[in-house]
Amino acid sequence: MGRFNFLATTCCVVVLSLFAQSTWASPLLDASYPVLPEPLLSRQAGPIEPGGKPCGQNNATNRGCWRNQWNVSTDYEFYHPPAFNNRVYNLRVTNVTNWTGPDGVVKHAMLINNQFPGPTIEADWGDYVTVNVYNDMQDNGTSIHWHGIRQFGESDNDGANGVTECPIPPGHMKTYAFHTTQYGTSWYHSHYSNQYGNGVVGSLVVRGPASANYDIDLGPYHMTDYYYETADRLTLRSELVANGAPPDSNNIMFRGKNVHPVTGAGQHDRLTLTPGKKHLLRLINASVDNSFTVSLVGHNFTVIATDLVPVTPIVRQRLFLGVGQRYDVIIDATAATGHYWLNATLEATNQCGRTLNPFPAAIVSYTGAPTGGLPTDRGTPVPATCVGEAGFVPIVKRTLSPAQFVPKPALPVTLAFPTHDPARGAVFEWRVRGTPINVEWDHPVLEYVLEGNDTFPGKVNLVEVPEAEQWVFWVVQNDFGLPHPIHLHGHDMMVLGIGPGQFNVTRDVGALQFDNPVRRDVVQMPGSSWLVIAYKTDNPGCWLMHCHIGWHVAAGLGIQFLERKTEIRQLMKLEQMKPNCDAWRAYEPTSPYLPKTDSGLRKRGRGPSLNPGRSGRGMMSMGDGKPAVRRLW
Repeated sequence: MGRFNFLATTCCVVVLSLFAQSTWASPLLDASYPVLPEPLLSRQAGPIEPGGKPCGQNNATNRGCWRNQWNVSTDYEFYHPPAFNNRVYNLRVTNVTNWTGPDGVVKHAMLINNQFPGPTIEADWGDYVTVNVYNDMQDNGTSIHWHGIRQFGESDNDGANGVTECPIPPGHMKTYAFHTTQYGTSWYHSHYSNQYGNGVVGSLVVRGPASANYDIDLGPYHMTDYYYETADRLTLRSELVANGAPPDSNNIMFRGKNVHPVTGAGQHDRLTLTPGKKHLLRLINASVDNSFTVSLVGHNFTVIATDLVPVTPIVRQRLFLGVGQRYDVIIDATAATGHYWLNATLEATNQCGRTLNPFPAAIVSYTGAPTGGLPTDRGTPVPATCVGEAGFVPIVKRTLSPAQFVPKPALPVTLAFPTHDPARGAVFEWRVRGTPINVEWDHPVLEYVLEGNDTFPGKVNLVEVPEAEQWVFWVVQNDFGLPHPIHLHGHDMMVLGIGPGQFNVTRDVGALQFDNPVRRDVVQMPGSSWLVIAYKTDNPGCWLMHCHIGWHVAAGLGIQFLERKTEIRQLMKLEQMKPNCDAWRAYEPTSPYLPKTDSGLRKRGRGPSLNPGRSGRGMMSMGDGKPAVRRLW
């Protein structure tokens, strides 16, 4: 099947609508929303080619098969099922004032469909997903990124404002549409400012085959750091050199639940296992800053997928999850009936985040255990580090020849401090190849492409990659001592190697793995180290690569790859971005909180000079007399 002939004629269409009805009044919920853009379903369908010999239907004893014609060994970048279903979701993003959080603390929040985390988006492998995102906030733009979704030929739906679109202004909506050419576990989140740290986040599951059998799918397990102050305020604090390390999280949430570490308010999240059964659990680290080492007392994890890449099953006692990473694991319920702690342990020296909760954990209970009981065994202390996992073997192989290795110029990652900001003073500034990324919300790169304008400003940190389909190799050189979870949009990275110090081609090429290395869309890069990645230029579009720690990308740690530029306008209806961009440009001069002064991917704010005359409208204070970035209610 051709990569860009995504939508095949299907025998049936099932429409799934998930829209939590609002119980609050909003002046923005009216007929002022624009007409939906022309759907991408108008693309011409191509032939459907099965991925292998008939193998039966997916069930507890035959998880490797999918709809008879496809299986876990099917090369999903070339072959996949047709869009048997068209899944339609409606997401409404709102400000909530004085929201009582899961652990009893009242705070300001931004929610999707009035819930945290937002609703899970579910599909089957090959389905077409349409999501209508309504911005019901008063003073904030928004955009939603579908983390890890390859979006072949659909870069304009990637949801990275300033890169693939303008933000959605208040009182407007945008329709996103994409084809699920992969399967597994992921998540979605705002890519505007630090909104996902305020609650604009949810899980995304694409059901498909698996590399090992299981009986019960427990669904996505969404874990995240949690803060009582807004992410906007915390970003303002974290950028100041005088404040030192970024703030500790106040708590860790498991599927949006946990008890307060001091008061005990709230409740532990509880999973239930059926004795003698194998359970699939989809682990997601949706944090802003904290990385976790996850373990389940008395049990092992059988890993069957890394991010959205199925792998040969491998047993681990514990798993490190950098920010943005996911693992599909199988838990075999063969222990004694009872209650067990599911622990999320953080590295002790604050190299990859720290929390004020001394024992962040959830509860896994067996059916038949006393109702409401707590575990008594906290398990052997886990030596948590900031080192990413290795040793996974993808089921669908990718093998390169060492002779192909011709690396592009290195991408050095540096921390400049103190950097003087006129309003804030000495701040931290992260740079990739000497530039702190600063995208243009009102003029995204794909709009440049639509206009035929090649005069990209240097601040957007754009690199054009070859027009022809080929493998490209990048050496990311981390010249500072902190680790970074590096996320690449639009591609699975082949992780060829990681090593200490400066990369030297002559010395280090022998350490690279070219025969079916680990592939994923987020890789943990250690401090003071090098990372070598490769990907094929088979996906026309503009693709962001950035650190997934909110504080770091806010301060500039990102770069863009413009891939096969001449094909973008042929594949995508870029004119569909114009109404939203025009609406954003009309809104921008009216906002008291613009223009931005940060990367545009996470907002940094303007400090004391930020329109102090508007404080009478209920503008949030940082507690030191300085206004926050935006009003959140």
